Amino acid sequence: MTKMSSTLSSSAAPAAFLQQYPLLRAGILKLLAIKDSDIRILTLGQSRDAVDNGLHSGGAFSATIPLVALFYGGFLKLDIEDPTRRGQDIFTLSKGHAVAAMASIYAELGYFDQKLLRHSRSHESLLNGHPGPVLPGVHIATGPMGQGIGVAQGFAIAGRTSPRFDSYVMVGDGELQEGSCWETVMYAGQSHLDNLCVLVDRNNGQLDVHNRTLFPMPELDKVFRSYGWEAHSVDATQYDGVLTALEQFRFGPRNGKPTAIVCNTTKGYGAFSDFMNKHKVTTSESLIVQELALQEERRSARVAEFLEHLSELEGSADGELRATMLREAARSMHLDVERIAALPPVVGPVLTKRVPVRDKQIRYDATALPKLDPKKQYSAAEIVTGAMKVFARDSRVASIDSDLASTSGLEAGVAAVDQHRALNVGVAEANMMLIGEAFAALGCNTWTSTFCPFFNWQVLRRIAVGQQERLEAIAAPDGWLSEGHGLDLTFLATAANFETRTNGATHMGNDDITTFDAVGQLQIIDVSCPQQMLSIMTWIMAGNRGLVYVRVMRTGSAVLYGQQYEFEFGKGQVLLEGENDTVALISSGRGVHEALEAAKLSATAGVGVTVVDMPSIDDELLLKLYHSGKILLFAEQNNGYIWQNFLKVLYRNRATVSGSLERVLTVNTLTAEGKPQFIHSATYEELVEAFKLAPVHIAKTIMDAVAASKR
Repeated sequence: MTKMSSTLSSSAAPAAFLQQYPLLRAGILKLLAIKDSDIRILTLGQSRDAVDNGLHSGGAFSATIPLVALFYGGFLKLDIEDPTRRGQDIFTLSKGHAVAAMASIYAELGYFDQKLLRHSRSHESLLNGHPGPVLPGVHIATGPMGQGIGVAQGFAIAGRTSPRFDSYVMVGDGELQEGSCWETVMYAGQSHLDNLCVLVDRNNGQLDVHNRTLFPMPELDKVFRSYGWEAHSVDATQYDGVLTALEQFRFGPRNGKPTAIVCNTTKGYGAFSDFMNKHKVTTSESLIVQELALQEERRSARVAEFLEHLSELEGSADGELRATMLREAARSMHLDVERIAALPPVVGPVLTKRVPVRDKQIRYDATALPKLDPKKQYSAAEIVTGAMKVFARDSRVASIDSDLASTSGLEAGVAAVDQHRALNVGVAEANMMLIGEAFAALGCNTWTSTFCPFFNWQVLRRIAVGQQERLEAIAAPDGWLSEGHGLDLTFLATAANFETRTNGATHMGNDDITTFDAVGQLQIIDVSCPQQMLSIMTWIMAGNRGLVYVRVMRTGSAVLYGQQYEFEFGKGQVLLEGENDTVALISSGRGVHEALEAAKLSATAGVGVTVVDMPSIDDELLLKLYHSGKILLFAEQNNGYIWQNFLKVLYRNRATVSGSLERVLTVNTLTAEGKPQFIHSATYEELVEAFKLAPVHIAKTIMDAVAASKR
């Protein structure tokens, strides 16, 4: 037996026995009840040791029965030594507030040491108030935002290809009030993801009101069925119904429908004191002592009941075989029948090791990439399609669009190689990003695309949190992740700056770049040239580039760079420079083309202008320009992204920076008072005219600045 199979075989025992020997069900249910007590005791212990003595008790306790049934009932194929190995099942805790229950199970199974359950939510702890990849065995960061179900759906899509696997996720009925959940439910149903199982913790409460949802919710099983799902409504105050529903999903015929198991219970179910029914509680030592004592009494009673059942089996005619099987089932649940009455229960040992390094470099034939004619114009979509036809020959490249594939060029390029890796989720940007995160978490070089303003900030921020935790786990001396386990996820943002043109204010991309600049771990690139776009794509395909937000032009543009150009993040490019230049003109995107024309106009008036393309922020070049003594003009078709970062650079280097900002000028889309604003429908020509960003206006600004400097 290989190491892998030995890791997986024991977890399948109870369900496998039940399939062959239904008479074992009573004994299996009694074992699950004992394991239920063990997990609740570990969960309560976390509250005692937490930095705030707090516990999200309501949701953690209501989730315990479904979680114990799933993890100890023998339904999951898990490789606990390497939780990132492809082919094993994946569990996602979408309702992140139940992290204490999940952490108890993960420690018990051996993902990490029991000591990590102590001092949770403190700054030095890996166990936060919500789960994230900093914690061994956890694939994404989640919370009460209705996003984990979308990522689990992405895992299920990946799990339909070899090596195949199932994706399980637990959501709360509270988070089902989030619209992103239903983007997922619709897509999963029509995509026939019958390897996706959603456990709904229907505890009929939420944060502000723990005994009801803030507005009446329909019968959820009927709602899921209406979207093409298989749905079960079960009593989750006991194990039998949950176990039966999981058996039907795991072992029943796959009919092209995802499965939803609505687990009906109440907040805090399984606790003794009604104090534990609330969303989150701060527990006193006296309450914890009381609760633990009662939980231990309950466990002792359950153990006695099981041992009596086992004794009766052993004394019956055919009971010896069933008794032996129950002992084996107990071992698969981390229960030794000979020591089953002992307290505290045995946890571990730790099995998870630092996972193998991932090779993230995409292999491709560089000679097959598009060759650009410097005399022609190309749209970003043309470049993306042509390049993806080459890059996507590596099966690790995937793309997801949201009804704007004709603008991005992604779907046409990837689908030309493998249409199963070129997804289009329709008008559902949150779901697009969640599927993208799933593919990236599995090691793919993943691209998602929509208009600049359409990316969901809430989803983007949570993805970035997970990326940061991944990098922390990689960097930690005792972390569980290795190099290559960060997310390679590109957000291809189309119609940047003035490119949307006549579509309306909601579609205009002048504020996204400054808004998303506040998102940690996100690298922003503003593309000015088709050749630059091609070079950026090859840079990303080298792997380990992280989260990249690439803003591209919608319509065709001239080629500014030669074939030898190589993009480097954090480096600007001087496109035009004369020895006697008195002005430096800095821009990005299509603004660079206008800047070059403005420089020509200025040259006819005898003023030399240095033109700088800054696709990403280059601290060193910005400082060099400031110290050059030239007049600096930031001309941007947005709310002043480069200029605002220039000010940050000056502040960070304030100890070595002298002089004033009198030489620094800006032309952008901020109001005259320097406030952000949105842009109305207009042609490109009208917009550059209205905001004084046409070459003639930029040249006039330069002339006026030069004249003023001579007074």
